[in-house]
Amino acid sequence: MKIVGREKEQAILRQQVESEKPEFVAVYGRRRVGKTFLVKEYFSNSFTFYLTGLANADTQKQLLNFNASLKQYGKFDYPIADTWLETFRQLAHLLQHASQKSKKVVFLDELPWMDTPRSGFISALEHFWNSWASSRPDVLLIVCGSATSWMINKLIKNHGGLHNRVTRQMYIEPFTLGECEEFYAHNRIVMNRQQVVESYMILGGIPYYLSLMDKSLSLAQNIDELCFARTGTLWDEFSNLYASLFRYSEHHIKVVEALGKKVKGLTREEIIAGAKLPDGGTLSKTLEELEQCGFIRKYRSFDKKSKYTLYQLVDFYTLFYLNFIRRHRNSGKSFWTSLGGRARQVVWSGYAFEMVCLSHVEQIKHKLGISGVLTNVASWRSSGSTPGAQVDLLIERNDQIINLCEVKYANTEFSIDRKYDEILRNKREAFVRETKTRKTVHLTMITTYGVKRNEYSGLVQSEVKMDDLFNKI
Repeated sequence: MKIVGREKEQAILRQQVESEKPEFVAVYGRRRVGKTFLVKEYFSNSFTFYLTGLANADTQKQLLNFNASLKQYGKFDYPIADTWLETFRQLAHLLQHASQKSKKVVFLDELPWMDTPRSGFISALEHFWNSWASSRPDVLLIVCGSATSWMINKLIKNHGGLHNRVTRQMYIEPFTLGECEEFYAHNRIVMNRQQVVESYMILGGIPYYLSLMDKSLSLAQNIDELCFARTGTLWDEFSNLYASLFRYSEHHIKVVEALGKKVKGLTREEIIAGAKLPDGGTLSKTLEELEQCGFIRKYRSFDKKSKYTLYQLVDFYTLFYLNFIRRHRNSGKSFWTSLGGRARQVVWSGYAFEMVCLSHVEQIKHKLGISGVLTNVASWRSSGSTPGAQVDLLIERNDQIINLCEVKYANTEFSIDRKYDEILRNKREAFVRETKTRKTVHLTMITTYGVKRNEYSGLVQSEVKMDDLFNKI
């Protein structure tokens, strides 16, 4: 199969193979984002040793699984070891006697699953690398895991024997819109760009989810089949998703449920109240893990202090699940098709498109011609204007310009009428007045098909259209 996109990641893997020193590469990212596929396809499944951990298995079963792979890739009949320390000694022996003279590639997939309680896995991996592999320039060790918080805390930020041992990190991000378009074309799924955007608003840029699309069905039919039919692959993905990533996922689910009710974001105090969770270290760890795994983002409002930090749910599937699948999972498999154009879907489309734009800030900056300009991306909410004013995306530039971005999702050109003109003017004036900024404030419209030219459109300094979000940066 062809690897779609991932040019930067493939270049990194190429560098590691050509390196003349031992390499320890940590690959991590959200579940279903395509980490394993990338590594296996890049190397055409040709590894000196490959193993994937077992989900929900004890230490004995993990060791048995490792032993089976040792026998598969080596010519020795290794006995089943009682400890991870002995198992990694056997792996070192296998690699020492491997026949190839090129880089010996070892791929350990779903590494967090192998780290069962009190198993000594981390100390054994540490000993394997420090006492043997780190002195072998022909070894390329690639470890991978969906439990991003485990990968970061146990490997990348390890304060013990593995401190600074990872030589390269690879965080695999969801596809951009441009990569989604390429992926659909590669799989002969015909969609126009607005449909690609709509699929992104529901599934995000998660390759596995996109691969489930049936090319014989419309987008709405596909969503019904995947999300609302009881046999649909994504009908119960939510519970599987969080349970597979977090050992104790109840708190994580409570947090995202609270955030799902306020799409603009909540403060820590508001999360405590909404999720009914106690303040303290457990909550801090939960928020950190959700952020590390890409489910939420932490950001500060423009001109506010750290105590005003907001947390926002940014995982598209989770947001769609909380708004529609969970509430209507027994409504029949034609639910989404029949909902088209109704008020609730229109409201959801508006803020989901805002999230798409937040995921493509680099494309927006490219369109505005400021890719090389130092910027600060933030949001802002009025504290004293009547009527109230809010900006969900603003770009503060080092060239003394601030772009106030107004995001609107529509099926045609967006028309600014007299009432909306007043809203935009009030928003800009309130922002300048309350922030006391001395920078020039430009109004930027981000829409699907652009702003219709009329007597009010002159208020807009710059435009970004849906097509601009598809640019590959």
